[in-house]
Amino acid sequence: MAEAALRLCRADELVERGRAVAFDVLWRGEPVRAFALRFDGRVVAYVNRCVHVPSELDWLPGEFLDAERRFVVCAVHGATYEPADGRCVGGPCGRGRLQPIRVEERGGDVYWYPSPPVEALDFDAPGGPTSP
Repeated sequence: MAEAALRLCRADELVERGRAVAFDVLWRGEPVRAFALRFDGRVVAYVNRCVHVPSELDWLPGEFLDAERRFVVCAVHGATYEPADGRCVGGPCGRGRLQPIRVEERGGDVYWYPSPPVEALDFDAPGGPTSP
């Protein structure tokens, strides 16, 4: 069963090829960060994990794009991804691709849709990341 959309941010918070909005998700059962950014007029979102090495991509919080604002680049080893579809286009990521997250822009807001393997992270749930 598909889960309901979750509000992420106001649409105007995502400036074309600008700073991304980060958010927390549960990916393959582990709490991780994800990010959404506006690229070529549309909002895209991915799990914040490099295909090459499971590390976060951003070189500063919310900064994922290279100096020319053309590609998502891993700050650790330089793996380079096409923002429009998450496909590896250079560096040590081979034929991999970033894990996409379905997003939708409507009514002046951006929403994301949990679906396996990316699920909503509930910090207050029993057994959640903050439980003893």
